[in-house]
Amino acid sequence: MMNPQPPIHATAYWTTAKQHGELRPEEMPAPGPGEVLVRALYSGISRGTEMVVHAGAVPPRVAEQMRAPHQEGEFPGPVKFGYLSVGVVEEGPEDWKGARVFCLSPHQDRYVVPVESLTRIPDDVPSRRAVLTGTVETAVNALWEAGPRLGDRVAVVGAGLVGGMVATLLRTFPLHRLQLVDLDPARKQLAEALGVDFAHPDEALADCDIVIHCSASQEGLERSLQLVGDDGDVIEMSWYANRTVTIPLGEDFHARRLSIRASQVGMVARPRRHRRTNADRLNLAVSLLKDPVFDAFLTGSSRFEDLPEVVQSLADGTLEALCHVVEYPSGNPAPSQTTHNSEA
Repeated sequence: MMNPQPPIHATAYWTTAKQHGELRPEEMPAPGPGEVLVRALYSGISRGTEMVVHAGAVPPRVAEQMRAPHQEGEFPGPVKFGYLSVGVVEEGPEDWKGARVFCLSPHQDRYVVPVESLTRIPDDVPSRRAVLTGTVETAVNALWEAGPRLGDRVAVVGAGLVGGMVATLLRTFPLHRLQLVDLDPARKQLAEALGVDFAHPDEALADCDIVIHCSASQEGLERSLQLVGDDGDVIEMSWYANRTVTIPLGEDFHARRLSIRASQVGMVARPRRHRRTNADRLNLAVSLLKDPVFDAFLTGSSRFEDLPEVVQSLADGTLEALCHVVEYPSGNPAPSQTTHNSEA
């Protein structure tokens, strides 16, 4: 009679209460048929969504829809949440052993998942940059939803991580013009690094064919409705969680026959839903990361053991970041203290 394999020991980050998180030890069974054991190298903090989870602000009405693929626990907590993980397969099918992979997994140093949950990272995409795969996937979905056409005039309102990603992809399209719009003048440096025109909301050009809104602010949505042209589309990528937003529907919206359409990455955008799978979308996203321009979004790093303090610093604004990278002991050496690149 064969002895069962011993459990695998791991450490994971959990949001345990509003504005509080901690690292917890875990035990997992060894991978079974069709499963792999992944050793994490890096993970990325999705500042928008993860700060909503940290604040306990996920609306109960949509809690089930907002679950991450490998989430454990329930909102508001305790909950293990996150979805930007890069690692190496240590155990599993022979053709996967040693492969660098992206997985929509929480912050955890080792984890067991089905093979179907993995996306292979191409040789020309660095592991650190690959943590952006999930955010690029979000941007790809928005562009599938928006359907920009040759010669279009496009504005992206909100120059954070998601808005910057959308602008990065759009800069390769044959558009008439593209502007990245933000209140913060410091975001001009990001736009310049991306090779995209930057504008303050008051100076942004109107009569756009498409406006993609990513600022997660009421004012940003109002300005988006002003910037889009008659019969034009505003693609709403912001998630407001439990905040109430008021917009002046009596102004541009009705008078100029505008449309507001949601873009949410949980499902493939409707124009591609019958011909693309989530796996297709992820494979496309990671392939786009061969472009080193995406390094502009990696604006800081810290050790896995410092993650609870880092999340709180991001939440209270003492640490600014686009995508903050978590480095695991099994990966490359991490700095002894949290670092931040204020110029990115």
